[in-house]
Amino acid sequence: MEDAAWITDPAAVAVLDALEAAGGPGCVRFVGGCVRNAVMGRPIADIDLATRLEPEAVVSALKAAGLKAVPTGLDHGTVTAVSGGRGFEITTLRRDVETDGRRAVVAFTSDWAEDAARRDFTLNALYADREGWVFDPTGQGLAAARAGRIVFVGEADRRIAEDCLRILRFFRFLAAYGQGEPDAEALAACEARADSLASLPAERVLKELLSLLAAPNPREAVRLMARTGVLSRVLPAAGDLSRLNGLCEVEALMGEGPDALLRLGSLFPETPAEVAREAERLRLSGAQRDRLIAAAGREPRLTPWMSSAALRRALHLLGAGVAQDRLRLAWARAPHGASAGDWRGLVAEARAWKPRTLGLSGADVVAAGAPPGPRVGEALRQLEAWWMEADFPEGREALRARLAAILRGLEDGN
Repeated sequence: MEDAAWITDPAAVAVLDALEAAGGPGCVRFVGGCVRNAVMGRPIADIDLATRLEPEAVVSALKAAGLKAVPTGLDHGTVTAVSGGRGFEITTLRRDVETDGRRAVVAFTSDWAEDAARRDFTLNALYADREGWVFDPTGQGLAAARAGRIVFVGEADRRIAEDCLRILRFFRFLAAYGQGEPDAEALAACEARADSLASLPAERVLKELLSLLAAPNPREAVRLMARTGVLSRVLPAAGDLSRLNGLCEVEALMGEGPDALLRLGSLFPETPAEVAREAERLRLSGAQRDRLIAAAGREPRLTPWMSSAALRRALHLLGAGVAQDRLRLAWARAPHGASAGDWRGLVAEARAWKPRTLGLSGADVVAAGAPPGPRVGEALRQLEAWWMEADFPEGREALRARLAAILRGLEDGN
């Protein structure tokens, strides 16, 4: 590997030293995403390790070296080491004993090839030692990583039968790392096993969908999900993909990173009630649900030809976040259309919006002569409506003068 500075990171080295002190040289290797990304020249986030040591021995070795050991999942062989303030996930080499399509019963092994054989994709079945030498037990992982090929380890259908979540993982990795034509065997297996996705908890499905949609350009992967019938199993209300495609274009035009949740919302139906149903089905959090429901609202209407003053009124009523979501989704319908420049200007203005605050309160209304009660609220409502229509004047004198007129009108109406 050309750039392996992460291998010599002192925090990682401390973990390696601790494990090798107990199990001997070569008992531990880097595995999975860090090795894959290093081979592909991608940024490295988490550093995971695989070891011949069994979990209890891992815990003892870490403690003996003065490192914190967190028993993340001892039954499945996973311990998290805390070194240098960071977590390093360490998993004992495993082989599958029993699978049911969702979870596997595992047994520990000392065989690197057995551990590799139970992994999902060949590019994830790569290991590296502390010197940076890469081990490829399947004989296909290095080539797959270098070519951006997402290929199941062994038979695709068998891998999916062991854990049907791998269908969604296939498309997620395709979106994030795939290059060229997708693997035909994998696509056929995903299509044949698509019905099995119904057995997955909604939370696992949502996590995979959001990870997939966080890729810089997930459009081709989502198109293939639709073609193979996978999308309709996990998002039965998803129809036309044009809003997702357009939203990806809008993000690129604005120089913005992927907004996975809003991208998910672009696949939902376009009414708040339908969005609420989809949010409930996928078990979105309250904040996620509320954001997408608000983004699906229709009033006040946002159009590419609206004036800056009208936009400012909408921003005040909706809040900048909701308004920006609605603007992006509306623009996504025709990202390169004749109104693209207008949309861009509106989004830029919304991003720069600073919330305004009405300079008078209920106490000011009472001080101006209104009796405490419903009339105070009505006076404030009318005052705020005038204030917005007048484009948010800041002077308190103008507000007081308008308030006096409103109170006279309310008195006369009595």
